This record gives sequence, C-alpha cells and structure tokens, in this order.
Amino acid sequence: MREFSNRIGRALGLALPLMLLFGVQAAFGQEVVEAAVTPVADSGDTAWMLTATALVLMMTLPGLALFYGGLVRSKNVLSVLMQCMIAAGMIGVVWVVVGYSIAFGGEGAFWGSLTNEFLLSGMGPETVNGTIPAYVFVMFQGMFAIITPALMLGAFAERMRFSAYLVFITVWVLVVYCPLAHMVWGGGWIGESGALDFAGGLVVHMSSGFSALAACIILGKRQGFGREQMTPHNLTFTVIGASLLWVGWFGFNAGSELAADGTAGLAFLTTQTAAATCVLVWVLIEWAHRGKPTVLGAATAAVAGLVAITPACAFVSPGGAILVGAGSAIVCYIAVTMLKPAFGYDDSLDVFGVHGVGGAWGALATGLFIWETTDQGWGGQVLTQVISIAFTAVFAIVATAVILYAMKAVMGDLRVDADAEALGLDLAEHSEAAYGPHA
Repeated sequence: MREFSNRIGRALGLALPLMLLFGVQAAFGQEVVEAAVTPVADSGDTAWMLTATALVLMMTLPGLALFYGGLVRSKNVLSVLMQCMIAAGMIGVVWVVVGYSIAFGGEGAFWGSLTNEFLLSGMGPETVNGTIPAYVFVMFQGMFAIITPALMLGAFAERMRFSAYLVFITVWVLVVYCPLAHMVWGGGWIGESGALDFAGGLVVHMSSGFSALAACIILGKRQGFGREQMTPHNLTFTVIGASLLWVGWFGFNAGSELAADGTAGLAFLTTQTAAATCVLVWVLIEWAHRGKPTVLGAATAAVAGLVAITPACAFVSPGGAILVGAGSAIVCYIAVTMLKPAFGYDDSLDVFGVHGVGGAWGALATGLFIWETTDQGWGGQVLTQVISIAFTAVFAIVATAVILYAMKAVMGDLRVDADAEALGLDLAEHSEAAYGPHA
C-alpha cells in the first residue's frame, strides 16, 4: 500500500509541473490567437491609401478646375474655379456629417442610414476597415463624393446662379450620389445582384453624366448657342488639367482596391493602357474625320479613356483594357461630335458625351471583356451589367429632374439673368475678373 502511495505521489509530482507548464502555454497561446484576430491597420496599405486619397482630391483641385476652366470663355473662368472649390468645401462637410452614413452606414437595399455613422460616430483612430484605418476609408470615399457633383457643372457652365449651384450639388449628393454609392458599394441591391463597378463607372461617371444631361436641358441653352463662337479661352489650362486628371486617376482606380497589392497593380496598368489607347484612337479618328488632330480632342480622349476603364480596371486584362479604350474613343467621339449636334442640347463641356456615354460603355465593357468568368457566367454578367446601366441612367435623370423642378418652385429661376450672362459670371456672381476688369 505504501509502495502504491509512493507511486501515486511520484506521478503527481511529475504531472503537476507538466500541467502547469501546458496550462501556461495554453494561456499564452490563447492570448496570441486573440491578438492575431484583432484588426490592425497595415502600414503599407495605409500609406498607399493616404497617397491615393490625396491624388483623388488633386483630380478636383486643381485638375478638373483647370480642365473646365480652360474650356469656358474668359469671362466665366473664375466661376468654374469657384464651383470646383465650393464642391470641395460643401460636400467635404456634408460627407462627414451625414453623407458617409447614407452611403455606408446601413444595410438597406436602396439607402444606408441617417444615424448609424452620423458625424462618424463610433469611429476612432484605432477603428479599422479591412487593413486601413476607417478614417482613411471615409476620406478616400469622400474624395469621390466631392468630384462627382463637380463633374456635372461642365454641362450647365456659364449660366447657373451660384446660389442655385450650391443648393443643387448639396441636395443631389444626398438624394442621388449617396444612395447610388450605397446600392453599388455599401451592400445595396446593385452590388448584391452581382453588378461590377470597381471604381465608379456607375456611381461617379454615369450618375454625373446622365444627371448633367437632364440639368442642361432643364436650364436651357446659353444665349447665342449655335449662333456665336464659344470656343475655349485657354487650351493650355485644359491640357494641364487633363494631365493632372490622368495622374490623379491612378489613385482613383488603383486606390479602390484599398490595398497595395497585385489587384491594385492590375488596376494601375489597365488604367494607363485604356487611356493611352483612347488618345491614340481618338486622334486617328479625328484626323481622318476632320483633316487635323486637335489638342482639345486629345485631352478629351484622355478623360474618356479614363472614364471607361474605371468600372473595369480590376476585372479585365491588359488586352481587354485596349478594347475598352478603343471602344471609348469611338462611342464618345460619336456622342460629342454627332449626337449632341443632332439633338441640339447645350452640354457646354461634353459631360454627358464623355462621362455619361463613356461610363455606360465602361460598365458594359466590364461584362464583355471580363477576365475571369463569374458565377453568373459570361452572358449572365453582361445582362446584369445592362440592368445596372439602365437603372442608373433612369434614376439619375428622374431624380435630377425632380430636384431641379423643386428648386425652381422654391427659388425661382435657377439661371442668371440675361444681362449677367452677357457680362459673365465672374463679374456678375463674384465681382472679380480673371484677366482684368474688362476681360
């Protein structure tokens, strides 16, 4: 009996230290596992996304401002620069207060939430979205919200009252842009249906392009449209602006991967390839059609190619990007040089012809030239893309028309009067002149 007790004692003497050892290891191991699953921002991804966010802001200021500013007459250049600047100011505030919440704060099919992320509640510096800080994601998406309404101003440039413009872009972002961003990227029905829009063909370009078409028709033509020369006053500005847009677009498209990885590299490559192809093909078409290639045509082509590849940049191969760019040159050239004159609408700076038509082509081309077949199959993906294109076009046009007619009922005429338009919006609306008091 004593021998048995001694054996038990020796066994316990060996077992207890081992149990303690394994218990300590298990405890430390549990802590390691728990630490591993705690979301932590990746410094490389974060650095890239901070850079991409700044690049997208540069697209509006100064890229779009110079691109549009050079295209209008000299008496209206400051008004265009101001409209771009105030878009960054007004939408920059609206986005943080409630815009982000509508786009990304809820789980509805058509609408996010007015309260879930109101004033970015619940976020802090340690809050992570994937591998980047949530604040960085908010600001990256905020740059998209800023540039989209600013794109529209080119369609009704030189005639809308500044006060009306300020109200219009604010309401439009809340009623059109944010819900559409939610439907595509925030868990809404378009994204859930399988439609692909990597960086904004539907959300940014089609929404602004088709809304711009509705706006320019509702506001009416500029005085003298079709009778007077309304040539760009400074093509140097326009080329510089287009060049800045081209550079910034890498942040726009490659940044939409939200990481510094191979997919971002693909988006970088296809963005460059499509833009380059569109410039080349457009110049050749214009040369054959009109006898000479123009700088304005090349600058317009660069933007058209960038627009078209935006939804497709992570879903097509480099060869597919060439097809996207070439197709964009063809359809946008037709829209700008033939469709607009045929219907007679005064889309001052070809917003619909480039962003509306180019965005629709890019969304369709995403399905046509998709690199890897989705669960829907090739034909199913193309059909899904067509449905998303049709919905976006109708939604943007109808919602914009409702907004503008409601504004007319409340504010009266949304245009400056005839004398102010003849004088120029720089002096009439802002009491300033870009090139002296009599420019």
